[in-house]
Amino acid sequence: MPTPRLDRRHWLQTAAGLLAACSLPLAAQPKPTANSAGYTEIRWDDLVPKGWDPTKAFKDQGMTNLAALNDGDPKAAALMAQLREAWDNAPTEPQLNGTRVKLPGYLVPLEEVAAGHTEFLLVPYFGACIHTPPPPANQIVLVVPAKPAGGFRSMDTVWVSGILKTTRNNSPMGTSGYRLETALVERYKAPAR
Repeated sequence: MPTPRLDRRHWLQTAAGLLAACSLPLAAQPKPTANSAGYTEIRWDDLVPKGWDPTKAFKDQGMTNLAALNDGDPKAAALMAQLREAWDNAPTEPQLNGTRVKLPGYLVPLEEVAAGHTEFLLVPYFGACIHTPPPPANQIVLVVPAKPAGGFRSMDTVWVSGILKTTRNNSPMGTSGYRLETALVERYKAPAR
């Protein structure tokens, strides 16, 4: 088992990388498209409100290289707590509330019965919430399938389709900013280009 010092350093490095990724210009992303089933295929960037800058608080404090802090520094612990609070309260995109969407991602199990998963988190990258800290709440979707999703394991890549709600939910694996109920879950296949 890694020492707490290594865990904290790894967490800070991961957080710094995610902060940089979240601040990419959204205008460069392709526009969502509707498919024949009436679901609009969206990207993870579509879940982030325009103008939200998770790095702003750290820039205002002059902290641009979080990984350079020493693990024993009380400032590092305070910044980690501040970062986690900001991510758990990350804003959602209100215009997506009630829309029919289709989104790919990685499955993080929450509840399971013999027939399959009855509740899971959908996350944008492999290892999120399991091997690395949870991403911001606006990058986690709580999925409640229409019927248990059988044949899937932790971190399998899936497509989920359903009606998206901007509802915050806390779980042991992370705080989600969105909920997809009565969702259809299918194994991921890359879209035709």
